[in-house]
Amino acid sequence: MNQLRIYWKIVILSFGLVLFSLLIGGVVVIGSVTRIKEDELRQRLMITARTVANLPDIRENIGNPGASRHIAPIADNIRIINNVAYIVVLDMNRTRLSHPLTERIGGTFAATDADAAFAEHTYVSKVMGEAGIGLRAFVPVMNEQHMQIGVIVAGGLLPGLKELIAEERQAIVLTALLSLLFGIFGSALLARHIKKQMYNLEPQEIARMFGERSAAFQAMHEGVIAIDRSETITIFNDRAKQIFGVVQDAVGRSICDVLPDTRLPEVLKLEQPVLNQELRIGKTLIWSNRIPIREQGMTVGAIAIFQDRTEVARMAEELTGVREFVDALRVQNHEHSNKLHTIAGLLQLDKKDQALQYVYDITEQQEGITRFMQENITDDSLAGLLLGKISRGKELGIHVQIDPHSELKRFPPLLDRHDFVLLLGNLIENSFDALTEIERERKEVYVSLEQNEDLLSILVEDNGCGMTDQIKARMQERGFSTKENKNRGIGLYLLQGIVKKGNGELRCESEPGRGTTMEISFPMTGGLQYESK
Repeated sequence: MNQLRIYWKIVILSFGLVLFSLLIGGVVVIGSVTRIKEDELRQRLMITARTVANLPDIRENIGNPGASRHIAPIADNIRIINNVAYIVVLDMNRTRLSHPLTERIGGTFAATDADAAFAEHTYVSKVMGEAGIGLRAFVPVMNEQHMQIGVIVAGGLLPGLKELIAEERQAIVLTALLSLLFGIFGSALLARHIKKQMYNLEPQEIARMFGERSAAFQAMHEGVIAIDRSETITIFNDRAKQIFGVVQDAVGRSICDVLPDTRLPEVLKLEQPVLNQELRIGKTLIWSNRIPIREQGMTVGAIAIFQDRTEVARMAEELTGVREFVDALRVQNHEHSNKLHTIAGLLQLDKKDQALQYVYDITEQQEGITRFMQENITDDSLAGLLLGKISRGKELGIHVQIDPHSELKRFPPLLDRHDFVLLLGNLIENSFDALTEIERERKEVYVSLEQNEDLLSILVEDNGCGMTDQIKARMQERGFSTKENKNRGIGLYLLQGIVKKGNGELRCESEPGRGTTMEISFPMTGGLQYESK
């Protein structure tokens, strides 16, 4: 029922537009016909007046007494032949020598529009009379000496609207019927097309949905940008303007003019979504998901949903920190219990000196590691991560050794603490996984951080199970893992993104059964610098 109501509304509206167009067209046509009729009458009157003015009988008798008896019949015959309203012959005193109404012959022609005719001018004037609008052609009469001896006036009425309609009645009726027929047919086709384009919705429903959609996009905490097939912006919400510092209205402009390096047009060419990718647009680092917009199997645009990378990093850092903190507490609790059991056992054996020495040893060892981290690793997040991994290694029976010459005072350009927490955490965890799959008397992970003014080098080495060449070739593919867990295969893929973002270089050496060495180097110059705090 709703679809039928929409259909008939569109049909009626379209048919109304057809009728209005037909009315406008009729006015234009009538105006054009009126001008044609006027031009025809003007030419006929001028030809008639000139014909009368050039007749020898008119020239010979126009100045003689009783001239009207000779001139009036001649003028009247020509009037009837040429189908004009009247022909008036005037002498130089403006006396009528002919007229269709006999009683007016001999009277004076007082119309002011004849003044120029008595000065040897030929012209046509338009006058308003009791019977309607008329035209009058004025032609001077010249004798053989080229002296003016009179004026010929030929007049006629322009047809009115009723006369025009009556004359063109057949053509008007035929044109109207054809216009209405094609108008109705076209209205039905247009109504069907519009109904399909509007998804069978009422205009007020579309307006409400548009308002709701706009409000939803503006209320989103994420930035949203959408473009159509021609790369013209169709959505640019307030959050996106805030992130990128855009002040003016961006909708309707080309995405390349507003944000040249957004890389959103790439999705139109690839026709594939690009998810969870880190981008730098101008001076803003964002985390984005870019998805093609498809309609009926065709890509008609693309949409990007993104967040400021700083905020995402803060959230991820908080989550990572909480997880590391929980793991560290669990490991320390287990380690603390073992130490207490050792001390309690020594005391029960009445070996007080050995128990006291054990307490001194573990205290000195812990203080040494902590002091080393505070002096050489100035970022608390990384220092906490390394301490947590040392404790985690002890729990797994793995000795984690930090190079005593390690140092990290500041981060490379374009990278921050979140990147390094993710990078080091994944490298060390991969070493732990490699060591859990092999039986060794001593399992070791060696970590080194070397930094100078030009270069930062990170080395993580283990004596685990190692990798084959086939595994090395695919280790950075998203989702690839030698483990069966479906959540695996993400760490090295993210690590690859960090290396690429920091313009770094990754080198891997691995031998099955011998272990793996992962070395990453970053340049320390160029780009924005994030200081380690």
